[in-house]
Amino acid sequence: MIKNHRPVVVLTPPITGRAKLVTVLALSTKMPEKTMPFHYKIPRNSMPQVGRFQQNDTWVKGDMIYTAGFHRLDLIRLGKKDSKTGKRLYFTQRLGREQMREVYSCALHGLNLGQLSQHL
Repeated sequence: MIKNHRPVVVLTPPITGRAKLVTVLALSTKMPEKTMPFHYKIPRNSMPQVGRFQQNDTWVKGDMIYTAGFHRLDLIRLGKKDSKTGKRLYFTQRLGREQMREVYSCALHGLNLGQLSQHL
């Protein structure tokens, strides 16, 4: 999977000693050919209703784990400006606790450590 701009979910907060790096999981609007334990379909109402997210489901690809510089990440632009401030609007909604539990489980399965997901 190669793209210049890839939607991701941030898996970890900055870690002491590597404050400018975060661990992320790739997101895709392409359904996996075979759904595996490291895949999770994010409920549509949890994603922004713009662009590619409107027409397609969004899948967590738990086998595609990356460490990236926080400065390389962009928030999802909603394509509108705030009428009062004139500033761009960004999607800032967070996934809920149960959804993040599924995301963490995908990451563990992607690392072949799925047996640990029972402890989440």
